[in-house]
Amino acid sequence: MAVLAAMAVPHPPLIIPEVGHGEEQQIAPTIAAYQRVMERAAALRPDTVVVLSPHTVMYADYFHLSPGTGAAGSFAAFRAPQVRVETAYDTEFTEALARRCQAEDFPAGTLGEKNPELDHGTMIPLYFLHQHLRGVPIVRIGLSGLPAREHYRLGQHIAAVAEELGRRVLIVASGDLSHKLKEDGPYGFAAEGPVFDAQMQEVFQSGDFLRLLLTPADLANGAAECGLRSFWIMAGALDGRAVKSELLSYQGPFGVGYGVGWFLPGAPDAARHIGQQLAQCEQEAMQAIRQREDAFVKLARLSLETFVRTHQLAKLPPDLPAALQEMRRGAFVSIKKDGSLRGCIGTIQPVRQNLAEEILYNAVSAGTRDPRFSPVAPEELDRLVYDVDVLTEPEPIDSPAQLDTKRYGVIVQSGDRRGLLLPDLPGVDSVSEQLAIARRKGNIGEREACKLWRFEVERHL
Repeated sequence: MAVLAAMAVPHPPLIIPEVGHGEEQQIAPTIAAYQRVMERAAALRPDTVVVLSPHTVMYADYFHLSPGTGAAGSFAAFRAPQVRVETAYDTEFTEALARRCQAEDFPAGTLGEKNPELDHGTMIPLYFLHQHLRGVPIVRIGLSGLPAREHYRLGQHIAAVAEELGRRVLIVASGDLSHKLKEDGPYGFAAEGPVFDAQMQEVFQSGDFLRLLLTPADLANGAAECGLRSFWIMAGALDGRAVKSELLSYQGPFGVGYGVGWFLPGAPDAARHIGQQLAQCEQEAMQAIRQREDAFVKLARLSLETFVRTHQLAKLPPDLPAALQEMRRGAFVSIKKDGSLRGCIGTIQPVRQNLAEEILYNAVSAGTRDPRFSPVAPEELDRLVYDVDVLTEPEPIDSPAQLDTKRYGVIVQSGDRRGLLLPDLPGVDSVSEQLAIARRKGNIGEREACKLWRFEVERHL
């Protein structure tokens, strides 16, 4: 039983008295819960503490393990330089984890450190832990932009290394919940905020890690959370074990959600191989998506899959609907992977013989020529989801007042620079946001004069 316990804890800087200057009293229940979980942790006498932090080094496709023998940091960024936290690193554990990940071709290691100083996502849990237990080395691990299953796998690797080394390990998943709980909060309000926090409270109480891993990306993004990926890794470290879970406290008085959870693993439990359950759910979801694809989306998928596998353009199927064969329209193909954009390219006005050819060529461009992404690799094809937007003829408008983010896409143009944004995109809720993004895409300054067009789309999912 190498992983002794795990906890999910927040990291608001004002929880430190020298930073909060009395404001911390508004989250006294959170402080009390923090003290309780650290008392429990100290009683377990761990050999090593693994800290998962959203605020250390983070890469899109790689998990960073902090190298070296130790690190220190202060709260100078929060006007309290006198408050310092120091810790030693468990170098043997870190090196063993890096070796295991390399052997498993898993994207984690000690490369790419940018700043060796401790971050506040690490320091705040240690600040409380050191009140009850000192001298225990840590392993500090950053998060990534990879999907839930990869974070979960990292947790499994952590547990395996703990077993291999015979370490008694405590997992600390550092992370706040939604930052969008109050209009007068520092980040404003979003409807997703309270929904996300309610779900996390239920997960902390029930230990339902499958629900944790299946948290919709739109919900997490809209809530502006920072702890979900830490919790995914934590869950992986408890894979295959019965778990006694407890929500000790939840508060959000400043517009940011603070939850404290405690997870105590028990005996092996075949029903708790959550990673396998997640894989099954993802497979079923992808099958459902493919079953409901219409001819427009099927054509986009056929086009990219054929090109990536054969380096040849696909031939148009003979049984295409008349609309695809006879209509000439501009079209955009968007590709997503694990809920995140993987490529999007299209034509504002038709340049091919018909709409079918427009989709055929644009799907290849979206998957292989979008400058924001590397070309799609063959092993990615089974995880891709496609959208096809067929555009109406753009019409010039005189004012942003004639736009509606849900109904209209927008084109902005200044000289030969032009930026386009499709309508009804997640996270784009105002015309000002829509125009700002379109300007950035066209490399058009915020105050530069520009012409505006609007268009509608027929979206095929």
